[in-house]
Amino acid sequence: MTRALILVDIQNDFMPTGALPVADGDAVVPVANTVAAKFDLVAATQDWHPANHGSFATQHEGHSPGELIELHGLTQVLWPDHCVQHTPGAEFVEGLDESQITKVFPKGTDVTIDSYSGFFDNGKRQDTGLAKWLEGQGVTQVYVLGVATDYCVKFTALDAVGCGFETFLVEDACRGVEMNPGDIAAALTEMSAAGVTRVQSADV
Repeated sequence: MTRALILVDIQNDFMPTGALPVADGDAVVPVANTVAAKFDLVAATQDWHPANHGSFATQHEGHSPGELIELHGLTQVLWPDHCVQHTPGAEFVEGLDESQITKVFPKGTDVTIDSYSGFFDNGKRQDTGLAKWLEGQGVTQVYVLGVATDYCVKFTALDAVGCGFETFLVEDACRGVEMNPGDIAAALTEMSAAGVTRVQSADV
């Protein structure tokens, strides 16, 4: 049985001092390095937005981060500008051991649609090639960790299940946005209900 690790968006802008800060987000980095050392195959997703991305509140006059709008037929949370292509904020965190990463999968590159999942955009209109790559490597099991639990980690894990992979969430190596109280707990419940197995890094 071949397994792979998916590191979700461990980028500067999602760290506590970043443009879209995730509380305690930097705590995932050393755990990610430890877990990654146990895998021969490590995929990393990278938010990689054009500067005028439609999910940015700055692109919608009169709107603020956190508000909901409709964007090309989908409900969209508006975010601060973050992970803009070729900026320091989009780079992987300095402490992340990139030598352990087998392949990077950019996402959120289409200005018209957001992409939380490492597999598909939010409308499943395009895919990143991650599923095909994993299948090509003979992978049947995936482990997921990173930021943020209630957005990109959740949707990556749910899509991994949907693509037919036995999916594990490394819970202590994830941190969430928690825009509303209970969001992280709800995300964990949703993942469990979909068939994601929650584990701790020591169990991997």
